[in-house]
Amino acid sequence: MKNCNFIQKNEGRLRLDNKKNRELFCITLNLHYLCFPKSEGRRRLGIENKQVYFALLSTCTTFDSTKNEGRLHLDNKKKRELFLYYPQLALPLLPKTYFIMVENTIQEENKKSLNFIEQMVEKDLAEGLNGGRIQTRFPPEPNGYLHIGHAKAICMDFGIAQRYGGICNLRFDDTNPTKEDVEYVDSIQEDIKWLGFEWANVFYASDYFQHLYDFAVRLIKAGKAYIDEQTAEQIAEQKGSPTQPGTDSPFRNRPIEESLDLFRRMNEGEFEEGAMILRAKIDMTSPNMHFRDPIIYRIIKTPHHRTGTEWKVYPMYDYAHGQSDFFEGVTHSLCTLEFEVHRPLYDHFIDLLIEEMNKDCGDGFEKYKVYDNYRTHQTEFNRLNMTYTMMSKRKLLQLVKEGLVSGWDDPRMPTICGFRRRGYTPASIKNFINMIGYTKYDGIIDMAQLEYAIREDLNANAKRVAAVINPVKLVITNYPEGQVEMFDSVNNPENPDAGTHKIAFSRELYIETEDFMENAPNKYFRLTPGQDVRLRCSYIIKCTGCKKNEEGEVTEVYAEYDPETKSGMPGSNRKVKGTIHWVSVKHAIPAEVRLYDRLFIAENPSEEKDKDMNELLNPDSLKVLKNCFVEEELKDAKPYDHFQFQRVGYFNVDPDSENGKLIFNRTVSLKDTWSKISSK
Repeated sequence: MKNCNFIQKNEGRLRLDNKKNRELFCITLNLHYLCFPKSEGRRRLGIENKQVYFALLSTCTTFDSTKNEGRLHLDNKKKRELFLYYPQLALPLLPKTYFIMVENTIQEENKKSLNFIEQMVEKDLAEGLNGGRIQTRFPPEPNGYLHIGHAKAICMDFGIAQRYGGICNLRFDDTNPTKEDVEYVDSIQEDIKWLGFEWANVFYASDYFQHLYDFAVRLIKAGKAYIDEQTAEQIAEQKGSPTQPGTDSPFRNRPIEESLDLFRRMNEGEFEEGAMILRAKIDMTSPNMHFRDPIIYRIIKTPHHRTGTEWKVYPMYDYAHGQSDFFEGVTHSLCTLEFEVHRPLYDHFIDLLIEEMNKDCGDGFEKYKVYDNYRTHQTEFNRLNMTYTMMSKRKLLQLVKEGLVSGWDDPRMPTICGFRRRGYTPASIKNFINMIGYTKYDGIIDMAQLEYAIREDLNANAKRVAAVINPVKLVITNYPEGQVEMFDSVNNPENPDAGTHKIAFSRELYIETEDFMENAPNKYFRLTPGQDVRLRCSYIIKCTGCKKNEEGEVTEVYAEYDPETKSGMPGSNRKVKGTIHWVSVKHAIPAEVRLYDRLFIAENPSEEKDKDMNELLNPDSLKVLKNCFVEEELKDAKPYDHFQFQRVGYFNVDPDSENGKLIFNRTVSLKDTWSKISSK
């Protein structure tokens, strides 16, 4: 074999006893990588660990495998077969030093693959920061259902704790009782568990209401907070602009005792909402607008879902968030980039809190300290923005309230429960998030990447079944009436261990309407008069004609089968260009199929400020097909079971299925067709 003279057989194996042979072996690996899919390449080489495989490849970068001069030419079948054979035999004979090099390469690649937060955490651990503890938290506000953007934060918060032997707590930031509900608390916990994560503890910001109130009293006593009675409009006007300093409130130098008295009376319910607020006294001329005496408490008289009417004053997010982190012992407070400008205020309040805890004023405030020599730190990463969707809870709530979707778990919604109902898996969502990664700059991710992740997962794991969603009857006129044959149908060609199941075959079948054309154009390889087609798992048939109704619509298609072409028989090897799926009429189970697509027609609906929500919606985001049939294998399918409807797409059983009525949701099509449609 030309250019393979370096191969010397040694008990059926390659000898890699000199530098030249080893270099050529590396070239072979590189060519292998270029010529075959990655998973197929690993399997054929017998390398189960993908890190080892790619490390082997990465050590060969000094050899230009894209050129053919003096290298392997894989220009015929025999050469390709030998090419697959020799590296597999040679691998066990690689010198130990080579594998040491591979191991070092893997370690270097792992370091390079760490995102910036993981690098920070490893640095903190190496320096013994916070006693080597790693503690994170996921802090949702219970005012809506979690969406796919929250899934990215969940994977970060819980993932960091898992990877570095720490803990992650779930903390509900329940500081605004006007928007919060127990329904949201329950749904958030369900979604996190479904994604496969477990929290160490469940906390609420309301657990710290007394802590936060006592801290506010300390700030007032220290002259660092005051009660302001101005309107929201007056306060906004006094704040100035990024280029113009603010002006002091007329109440900024209010006597400390007066502010203490008013703050107490605010909490006792003496004043109406909006009558007064508590502001931190920082710097009205600061270039950071958040430092211009931010509001830290306001009056709210709506009962709280946990504390009832105990409190009439509630802390603002910027005030409560960092202190709650500190009270819990959070070491790494991870949040999205919009909070980056809030970080100086986060640190400022933590500084004040530590300062007050180190004072002994006889009021017991120091009891809230959980760790000595401890400091929490906020770090921000990019939020998830995707095409053809929006992440605003306010906008999602509008969709629900206006009846534009069926609910928070509508399969078109970007909520986690919506994705679950549509048929997405926890693995697909986590793989998608790993794929897009974490950075320090915002961008917009193509929805096609998420769809790719679920296709990859379901392709590897979903059972293949037959379903006809737009049926027409096919009658095999020469097949014996009343006869039924059972054929083996492969459950998943990607997984030989998945086995097979039986599918019934009879004289009358349902096929897809589009699989027949009476007057077909060239290169139409499905059923048309005079043309052969293979029926999946069974026989080759020849179309002989059709029957139409008064409107000219095809109601039956006729064909004859060749009994010598049964699957597994020599005649089945006859070359036929078209293969179609089918379901036996006698054994078919009626089903409803819901074809879901993207909810919005605008690529970035959040930026369409001048259009009404209804104008942005995709009118074809849901099509309900009532007259569908699936094979008998699905009679016992349970809600959320996943299937590939062969040649149609990936589907799962909707929880609305009951009393023998099966409803299937399309999770995703077999291929990305949206890009073609949207480009027209």
